[in-house]
Amino acid sequence: MSLFFKSPLDIEIRLDDDGHRQYTEIKSSVSGRVDKLPVYKDGESVKGTVTIRTREGRRVEHTGVKVQLMGSIEINTDGVSTSDFLTMGKELAVPGIIDHEVSYPFEFKNVEKQYESYRGKNAKLRYYVKVVVSRKSSQELTREKELWVFQYLQPPPPTDDRALTSVKMDVGIEECLHIEFEYSKSRFNLKDVIHGRIYFQLVRLKIRHMELRLVRREEVGTAPNQITDIETLVRYEIMDGAPVKGETIPIRLYLSGFDLSPTYSDVNKRFSSRTFLSLVLIDEDARRYFKQSEIILYRD
Repeated sequence: MSLFFKSPLDIEIRLDDDGHRQYTEIKSSVSGRVDKLPVYKDGESVKGTVTIRTREGRRVEHTGVKVQLMGSIEINTDGVSTSDFLTMGKELAVPGIIDHEVSYPFEFKNVEKQYESYRGKNAKLRYYVKVVVSRKSSQELTREKELWVFQYLQPPPPTDDRALTSVKMDVGIEECLHIEFEYSKSRFNLKDVIHGRIYFQLVRLKIRHMELRLVRREEVGTAPNQITDIETLVRYEIMDGAPVKGETIPIRLYLSGFDLSPTYSDVNKRFSSRTFLSLVLIDEDARRYFKQSEIILYRD
């Protein structure tokens, strides 16, 4: 931020338990920058201290100081549009003059954080603490500190058929190829293992190799102006060479080693981010055949 160089005030936001709290490293899919952010849970209080210092002995008159806890969704299509789904605020100081260092404690108790934080290519869901120093004839002075929210969910109940029923996909070309791909369930936590098998029922193509992929599909906006971005997160080669009829290949894909995020479905009617398991076959003429199915990812 340019505040450090241009503002007559230095505004610092320090969160309680900063030194003992879990942190996570989040990479921007656009700039590639990595930020280390404190992790918060749904229902957890957010508290800390705001410290304001003057620069070069200046006296700064203000019309009030407030702190806000914000949750917002930013969509970047033809331009950045922002919508807030969480706004909480507290007044820290009445109008007056700041001519020395002052500190203000704040607390937002038991805050409901209904979504998990997200950074995608065209969508962001972020939580942040924002301090605003208002002034009569000058631009207000602000400082922000971002949080990262994890949504911890319980494993699906035993009665949830989607969690327990195996999923089968058929890849086929009439009289040339018939492959059955089966995996154990459709819902996985982020540290889970995908168990499955590939069974070759008919092979009359000269297959060069086969890949298993995890693909993220991000959708923002609504039709007909919806924008979709597809990113391959994992590419795992499971076969090299031509198989024969009746052959079976076992599959074990460990999810914990990859940078995955939970499934986001129509969040606040602004965006979705879903993950698909895709089986890709490439023949000797470089032709591709694939079939994919959505898997639901959650954090527990």
